[in-house]
Amino acid sequence: MIGCRLAVGLYLSTSSLIGRLWITFRYEWKESGVTLLNQDYQLTLQEVLGRPTFEQAYIAAGKQGLQRLVRWVHIIEVIQFEQLLQGGEMILTTGAAFKSDTELFMTYLEQLINKNVTCLCIEMGHYLSSVPQEWIHAAESYNFPLIIFPQAVRFIDITQDIHAHIINQHHKALQDLEKISREFHRMTLSSQGVSHVLGLLQSSTKAQVIYVPLNGQPKFIPHLGSRESGQWLDFLESRLVESPSNGNIAAPSVMEDEGQTVIVQPVGAMGKTWAHIILVFSRKPQEYEYLILDSASLSIAQDLLRKRYIEERKLYSQTLWVDDLLHLRIRDEEQIKVLIGTEFKRLNELPYHVILIEFVHEQAEGYSTEEEGVESSGIHLSLAVRSVFEQHSFHPLITLKNNRLVVVAFDKATKKRSSKERLQQVFQSIQYLKAEDEIRLTIGVGQSNRSFMQAHLSYQEALQAISLAPTLQGKVQFFDELGVFQLLFHIPDKQILQSFVRTYLGPIIDHDQMKGSELLRTLKVYLDTDGSKQIAAQQLFIVRQSLYYRLEKIEELLGADYMLPEKRLALQVGIRAYQLLNPEMKM
Repeated sequence: MIGCRLAVGLYLSTSSLIGRLWITFRYEWKESGVTLLNQDYQLTLQEVLGRPTFEQAYIAAGKQGLQRLVRWVHIIEVIQFEQLLQGGEMILTTGAAFKSDTELFMTYLEQLINKNVTCLCIEMGHYLSSVPQEWIHAAESYNFPLIIFPQAVRFIDITQDIHAHIINQHHKALQDLEKISREFHRMTLSSQGVSHVLGLLQSSTKAQVIYVPLNGQPKFIPHLGSRESGQWLDFLESRLVESPSNGNIAAPSVMEDEGQTVIVQPVGAMGKTWAHIILVFSRKPQEYEYLILDSASLSIAQDLLRKRYIEERKLYSQTLWVDDLLHLRIRDEEQIKVLIGTEFKRLNELPYHVILIEFVHEQAEGYSTEEEGVESSGIHLSLAVRSVFEQHSFHPLITLKNNRLVVVAFDKATKKRSSKERLQQVFQSIQYLKAEDEIRLTIGVGQSNRSFMQAHLSYQEALQAISLAPTLQGKVQFFDELGVFQLLFHIPDKQILQSFVRTYLGPIIDHDQMKGSELLRTLKVYLDTDGSKQIAAQQLFIVRQSLYYRLEKIEELLGADYMLPEKRLALQVGIRAYQLLNPEMKM
């Protein structure tokens, strides 16, 4: 039993190792080809009976179950044991739990069958000298293999032999997976990388492989006729519509169709699916085939991502002129027509927003933005941003300005759903995607406009909106929601604003500075809540008695008429002007 326990511990650690390591496999190419995965690592009962330790054994019942898989070997000498089993075990026993008691044996057998055990091996000796025919008939009625050792055997020899064989086969499977994964990786560096990966995937699994990209022609390996390929595409289209992606790109779905097993693996990154790989089996697929499929999809996703990065860099270089447009260095539509080409007329008539997306790394210890470079970080972000905008029916022109992406988002949607609602969904998706990369985003949005020559106006609005993000403590600021700030931005003489602030809020500001009080913030909250003492106290996180004291002090400093309409309006504008002049102040 000690030897068995040691073997169990070794098996569990090896199994967990396989689960951890297959994700990072790398693959080695041989000019003569790749050695295909050893599909015999799953041990059948028939193979076990052919091993030397079973030389004297014979099968008394359940010969139809010889192709059952043996996952592990377990020794059980107690009558209640269901919680000890997981299924697929070969059970060894001397019969000590039931001896010659038929009722106890039936209880023992029933538990084995309920737990989907592979077989039962009984040793003749101290507890049993023979197996009653009633036991044999019971096992046969369930097609349950019953194996008899006519004389005493060393169970420790059996467990060590089979466990070592299983572990060695898993190790070989691990090596084969590593070779295939390295080859997948090497193939993606060639010009026909995706086709080569699909070919190796097919030869490794012997399944029908179907590759359906979002843009492009599907591939069938082996090749199928037009009629059969069309039927598969129709089938897949209907199933994918019925089972939309839940956002987890890596999760495959499994379907059954006319005796065939169909595995559909999405391929993509940054929250977007770019293609699907489908494997069609005429049998039940094995675990290693899921691992090969996952490795192939990861390699193809990396290839597609690399190509999209190159395309994004190319697009970035082609849209450098956008910065000239937004800063009025282009004043002639003819120049824009030359730069855009045939798309000019269509885009010039569409409504658009100019959007600024500021990105800052939440730097972990030892991380430096210089390691990757602002431009490289910006292009990676641009790749994700472009994808999300396109998903929500926007045509984005994107350029990079320091640590800010400038997006001119043309609205292509024909439905009545507002562009602002879709923009909010865009920003939520982008914030979610980049949160994992520890990148903090701040976004400013200009008002909707038409005509390229008006883009600089929306750009200035986006600049003003994003400048207020620290003041208003929001990650996304729409210019059309800034209220009176829109007017305050257009007062170029800051001394006028400062004078206005001093006229209406001077006593409050001086009191806060001298006493360390929070009267200005209290006044802002009180006015913003339409004079509701209950709501104001809740938002200030103070009791109402404390609020009453503060309001009495405010009335003393500003006068009893501070809640009259004209003065109240002036106070609210003054507070906004103070925020604009002092963006570092949190209110």
